[in-house]
Amino acid sequence: MKNPGVAIVGTGFMGPAHTEGLRRLGIKVVGILGSSPEKSRLAAEKLGIPKAYRSYDEVLADDEVHVVHITTPNRFHFDQASRALKAGKHVLCEKPLAMTSAESAALVQLANETGLVAGVNYNIRFYPLNLEAREIVRRGDLGDIFSIYGGYVQDWLLYPTDYNWRVLADEGGKLRAVADIGTHWMDLVQTITGLEVEAVFANLQTVHKTRQRPKGEVETFSGKVQQVQATETINIETEDYAAVLLRFKGGAHGSLWVSQITAGRKNCLRYEIAGSKAAIAWNSEHPNDLWIGYRDKPNEILIRDPGLVSEAARRYISYPGGHNEGYDDTFKQCFKAFYDYLAAGDYTAPRPFPTFEDGHKEILLCEAILKSHQEQCWVEVGG
Repeated sequence: MKNPGVAIVGTGFMGPAHTEGLRRLGIKVVGILGSSPEKSRLAAEKLGIPKAYRSYDEVLADDEVHVVHITTPNRFHFDQASRALKAGKHVLCEKPLAMTSAESAALVQLANETGLVAGVNYNIRFYPLNLEAREIVRRGDLGDIFSIYGGYVQDWLLYPTDYNWRVLADEGGKLRAVADIGTHWMDLVQTITGLEVEAVFANLQTVHKTRQRPKGEVETFSGKVQQVQATETINIETEDYAAVLLRFKGGAHGSLWVSQITAGRKNCLRYEIAGSKAAIAWNSEHPNDLWIGYRDKPNEILIRDPGLVSEAARRYISYPGGHNEGYDDTFKQCFKAFYDYLAAGDYTAPRPFPTFEDGHKEILLCEAILKSHQEQCWVEVGG
């Protein structure tokens, strides 16, 4: 497909991020839909988007729209993705793909039946050095993988006065920190290593069992800069942090720490993968360096430089070494993989972007983690 038109659904944190990433690729953003006609109009004016849709029906009826980007709260994903596919639109959805594995399984089946291209925005995969880490593992440079550990930590929900729709189970699901950011980590390490998590043992904790909700919505990560006047006390069921033990198929073990209440950590994803020959480690707050560890020779730091990495990583690097690329670039590169695939036109070819199948696997992981916490035992994924 050449020159596809895109509609953005959702005007919060992710809507503008998707818009920027698409425009940097030269992809036409046709229109945007907010939770009300007024929010649609304001977002269209602010972002310079031609159309402000009044309803989702308008989006699906627009012949200029070939792809729908879904960036709404989690509870809308299943209905909006289903309707878009049934309307003949390709879909790129924010994670998590759905609220339950029954919903995500239905979306996988629908995508397969329609033959349309359907992806999930696990953009962290597309830091170039994460793509290079995958190639290092595939070449056998690490040897047999023994262990995988790390975490994803933030501080934007540290205080009981911090609030966003994500803290509400009805809006985002019973899991919050794990589903919102922990799934990024799990998707990433499984993609890099090629290993699948087969069982989990989880412990979740809600520190702030009540929070102060403003009498008006708060955008993601904006609580520190917005001045809030009136609030109301609400009960919170979703977790602020989580510890998860992981058992991978093939015998490797791992551990994941997820927190949205770690002071000073703004958006820090870290992993360390240890093998029989070497180890690698990466930190999203220093994304242009990959640590490579050895037993019998000096360790190395591989910098993000197209002249120093494999072709698999090089195709997702836009600037020379020393010209650092970061978080916003991962959206562009994830979308590049998606839209290059659309342009090639062979929808039977392997898909180089996160698919609905990947999104479904993450929902199964989340359900196993929640069940493990509730029952305080090891739980098999999908079991």
